[in-house]
Amino acid sequence: MKLGLGLYKSLLNDNNFNFAKQAGATHIVAQLIDYVKGGDNPTLTRNYLDGWGKTPNKDKPWQLDDLISLRKKIESHGLKLEAIENFDPAHWFDILLDGPLKAKQMEQMKRTIQDVGKAGIPIMGYYFSLAGVWGWSSVTEGRGNAPSVRFDGDKIDIHSPIPNGMVWNMRYDDQLSGSLPPVSYLEMWDRLSDFLTTMLPVAEENGVKLVAHPDDPPMESLRNTGRLFTSIPKYEKLLEISSSPSNGFELCLGTLQEMTEGNVYDFLEKYLPLNRIGYIHFRNVKGKVPLYQEVFVDEGDLDMVRVMKILKKHDYDGVLIPDHTPEMTCGAPWHAGMAFALGYMKGVMQSINNK
Repeated sequence: MKLGLGLYKSLLNDNNFNFAKQAGATHIVAQLIDYVKGGDNPTLTRNYLDGWGKTPNKDKPWQLDDLISLRKKIESHGLKLEAIENFDPAHWFDILLDGPLKAKQMEQMKRTIQDVGKAGIPIMGYYFSLAGVWGWSSVTEGRGNAPSVRFDGDKIDIHSPIPNGMVWNMRYDDQLSGSLPPVSYLEMWDRLSDFLTTMLPVAEENGVKLVAHPDDPPMESLRNTGRLFTSIPKYEKLLEISSSPSNGFELCLGTLQEMTEGNVYDFLEKYLPLNRIGYIHFRNVKGKVPLYQEVFVDEGDLDMVRVMKILKKHDYDGVLIPDHTPEMTCGAPWHAGMAFALGYMKGVMQSINNK
């Protein structure tokens, strides 16, 4: 297993590549979008209920030269670009919505996946959802009053409709009015199946693994839209769409632990031997949907040492990144939180490898 760090677009710079290297990471998972401007920690500065801001990239697909340039920049710091995480909502909103631009966006997405492969990036993560991550509240009730996030389904209107011009909790068009109509689970499943049936042959041909993130929060329905991967049995259904080796899981340990059905350790034991797990969000939580809170990696309901031992048992060769880490009280709260998580992960890895 390998230690990595996930970085949003505005954080993809020399200082943070040096930080990753100093903390013992060897790999980077890059997001080419930013949810909000400002703040040391993009995770905790989002306004989840009002949306994460507007994506400016409508009709501006990623370019091969830019992907290659990013990979080479990361490599110049002695790191490897393991994956791109999440498509820009502006690039595939009508794929998610089954709208009039779907066919055009499908063709562009094929080219994007081809370019990811040509750039030498082996994994593309995605989250097939209309509501996206929504409903969290920022709280300062973590260990030592650390700022973190909590989901409490009883304190929000989970049926609040999604405005037209928004998917994935991001605006792609400010000019549209009204709200999206309700969308069922079966409609979303058909849209995902169509997407993967079209994209997986392209991904396989270009040496790219497409890995799906589970729904966070794992509510059966949110904002009048069906959610696809809200339990471990439902997450497993992903592989029913295609047996392609390019079809797999972007495994968020925290999200699976939030679910009320299924066992995280059993999931790992089942799918690690099948090489279906791309990279892993190594994070911990307390509680389950509809009430849970994200916590420091060493204090949640998941036994993270046990998780590492299972990964070692099956010779997992993928990348683990800390995710949604609570902030720490200092001049660089996001960096300190990530440094704590990376140090914990590095120490457990070394301990297990030395046995």
